[in-house]
Amino acid sequence: MAKSINLLVYPAKDIEKAKAFYSTFLGVNPYTDTPYYVGYKLGDLEIGLDPNSEVGPITYTDVEDIKVSLKEMTDVGAEIVQDVNQVAEGLLIAQVKDTNGNVIGLRQRA
Repeated sequence: MAKSINLLVYPAKDIEKAKAFYSTFLGVNPYTDTPYYVGYKLGDLEIGLDPNSEVGPITYTDVEDIKVSLKEMTDVGAEIVQDVNQVAEGLLIAQVKDTNGNVIGLRQRA
């Protein structure tokens, strides 16, 4: 199912301090900066900051059909943390907890 991991999201309780740190650490400014998500591009990898997350870091893998992928994951014991949700124009995400309690994200682009 997973073809690549292209997104890594860190929880960020203090988004301003996190932006200062990650801008310095990554050596780039965010390509998107909103109250609910800040994103950086680093080659083919996106690093995200989520001020609303309680868990992390979370890796996201791009999938072709998020609903099918979510069912495949739950069929092998994953627990849904966040059902399919549209977060941007046509961008869908979902999160599952693996059998060891780690949260993994699925992302389907428009």
